[in-house]
Amino acid sequence: MSSRHPVTQSLLKAPISLFVRGKAIPSDPIADLNIDLNKPIVYALPFRSNVDLLTLQAQTRKLGLPDPLEPLEINGQQYCRHVYIAACPSLMQDNDSLPKDSIALFGDLLALHQQDAQLDIQILPTAVLWSRKPGKEGEHKSYLQPMNGLQKGWSVLVDGRSCSVRFSPLVSLRYMADAHGTDEAIAHKLARVARIHFSRQKLAASGPNLPMRHVLFERLLKSPAIKQAIEDEARAKDIPLEKAQKEAQSMMDEIAADFSYTLIRQGNHVLSWLWNKLYQGLNINNAATVRRLAQDGHEIVYVPCHRSHMDYLLLSYVLYHEGMVPPHIAAGINLNFFPAGPIFRRGGAFFIRRSFKGNKLYSTIFREYLAELFAKGYSVEYFSEGGRSRTGRLLTAKTGMLAMTIQAMLRGLNRPVTLVPVYIGYEHVMEVGTYAKELRGKRKEKENAGLVLRTLRKLRNFGFGYVNFGEPIPLNHYLNQHAPEWVNDINPMGGSKPAWMNPVVNGLAEKMMTHINDAAATNALTLCATALLASRQRALSRDSLENQLECYLELLKNVPYSKTRTVPSDSASALVEHALSLDKFVIETDSMGDIISLDRNQSILMTYYRNNIIHLLALPSLLAQMVVRQRRVSVEQLQQQVGLIYPFLKAELFLSIEEAKLSNMVQALLDELLRQRLVLVDNGYVEMNQRNSQPLMLLGRTIGETLQRYAIALNLLVASPELDKADLEQKSQDIAQRLGRLHGINAPEFFDKGVFSAMFNTLKSEHYLDADGSCNEDQSKHLAKLLYALLYPEVKLTIQESIYQSTLHD
Repeated sequence: MSSRHPVTQSLLKAPISLFVRGKAIPSDPIADLNIDLNKPIVYALPFRSNVDLLTLQAQTRKLGLPDPLEPLEINGQQYCRHVYIAACPSLMQDNDSLPKDSIALFGDLLALHQQDAQLDIQILPTAVLWSRKPGKEGEHKSYLQPMNGLQKGWSVLVDGRSCSVRFSPLVSLRYMADAHGTDEAIAHKLARVARIHFSRQKLAASGPNLPMRHVLFERLLKSPAIKQAIEDEARAKDIPLEKAQKEAQSMMDEIAADFSYTLIRQGNHVLSWLWNKLYQGLNINNAATVRRLAQDGHEIVYVPCHRSHMDYLLLSYVLYHEGMVPPHIAAGINLNFFPAGPIFRRGGAFFIRRSFKGNKLYSTIFREYLAELFAKGYSVEYFSEGGRSRTGRLLTAKTGMLAMTIQAMLRGLNRPVTLVPVYIGYEHVMEVGTYAKELRGKRKEKENAGLVLRTLRKLRNFGFGYVNFGEPIPLNHYLNQHAPEWVNDINPMGGSKPAWMNPVVNGLAEKMMTHINDAAATNALTLCATALLASRQRALSRDSLENQLECYLELLKNVPYSKTRTVPSDSASALVEHALSLDKFVIETDSMGDIISLDRNQSILMTYYRNNIIHLLALPSLLAQMVVRQRRVSVEQLQQQVGLIYPFLKAELFLSIEEAKLSNMVQALLDELLRQRLVLVDNGYVEMNQRNSQPLMLLGRTIGETLQRYAIALNLLVASPELDKADLEQKSQDIAQRLGRLHGINAPEFFDKGVFSAMFNTLKSEHYLDADGSCNEDQSKHLAKLLYALLYPEVKLTIQESIYQSTLHD
């Protein structure tokens, strides 16, 4: 069977090459979809269209896929390499029936599998989408919508440069033949399944119909929960009901997004310019997982880490280019200033006040609006840390938005809800200098147009940006595991908060933050920052720096922290060269080569980038420090000591290694350190390889400041077990500040009171403190002694002296 309309196709090639600039989604379908080019491939398109076929042909040539217009040869016979699910409509009538020639081809291909047991023809569903514009609410919208010739011509002219060619997961005809047979009914069944698939694919690309704002507000005002809240507001403030209603409408107007596809499309051009101006490239990973969720009809909630104001723009831009709908984004009310606020609002932002406390009407309206977004199928994005991280480490999650997400599920959503954690990283964060000033006590500058203009003047090349999609968390499955009775609390009226809500939300928040950290992206700058900050003088020779990066790279590759983390494929020398090009380091040259160092100001700023990935190296660093400081230690002792300290690291850094698997991970890391010849192992005892000591010592110092902080808290607790939690936190912070000044510790989180507060929570959960705050002295002394043993002598003496002085003042 050969392709039809060769003359028409020849005539169309010139205008298509002139007007059409299609984009493949995914950009590398062979890798993303695991396409085996050694197996026969047949393309399945939603409907007959020479324009679509030629657009597909142009993309397959770029991607290294078989040409859809070239015949497929099997056992000496030629077959058409494409099939259609529906015929193309004419100007006078629609025609969505399965074309007879496609039925015949399906039948022939299925029959071949009866004759040849080794044959496995792969059907590759492929759709050309010319427009991603969503409709308006109330309009009839068919997602599988073939166009006649005039409509297609207009689409080529208007949307040709923004069309997308979308490839979907392969369908094995071998599986179909073995599982369902090879008669004509199977061809029809395959076509019906394909139609549903293409419809979902279009919905995933353009999203549901958009509401008119006034219609949305009218619907919300009719909500029983909001009507009750308005009545309560009028009664509490002794104001007329009409005034309370106007107040409610004003709140809706303040909150609600005004999503505009036109702005998204035009903004794409602006952001493409911006990213090219700012970055050398964007690295996107694991987007295929999210595309599958969208096409399977999941309600997606994106939960990224928050490093910069650029995060809002970057994630929406990446999702748009990955063929998905940019989400509605929960943005702080501080960003609702002119002209940014109206632009953000039309880009999908809905604004949220910092606190709902004491404002029942506002909290009810916001909760109902969020439930409306979920009910209508809009993807949502919120930053659960509550604000941008000033230290580069993940902050403890604020759980309010998570709780409202689950409350929306309790309204009775008819599709699964899935959290998608997202790690966003940069080789330069524009606000990092401001963060350092704020941590030193300077007041946070209020966002305004002048601040935006000053930022734009600083635009330059900032290296690479990274967006890694983490392992999704299906909320329905999570609730089934942790609150099996949740379905009994489904209430279409909303507003319920069952007893199981708080503990479930807290556990979910921890899991979410852990999955964000699992998807961390290491890069040239974070690795160089980690190595240089581990050096006492913040300086290394170029050879030593490259050697240290090689140590990190081999650890991260050979003992993977998680499936979703990413590690550079470049060599250590190439990474150092790239990091130096970012102009953040001091380079001096003598007769023996380059010396690379950090000045005092850059040392402080570099802690931010080190902290982005410190969790990936926390466990190997702890092992290295144990071997360096204890000189010779048994494997059994190492396992026991890691087991004592790991719970604190796990809670502070959102580490994902389960304690049941900790022993295996420790052994794997020891084997890797041995392979790198950084340690020697003899009769079950581990010691440092003196001939290759520098990489192990630098690796150990990465976690050194964290261990110093733990040593302060535990030894202060042992020295003054009668102190309450607040006093312990304050005194620990005071001693940490003193230690930092005396030993030049620049990490801003080193004396953060919040970090000590979290640590004391872990002391309780690990039974060093009981529910009343009383100290388990024997257990605490054991850990305090171990922590002292892991410190360098001068640091240990400073801590001991400071604790002694502290107890004298009491």
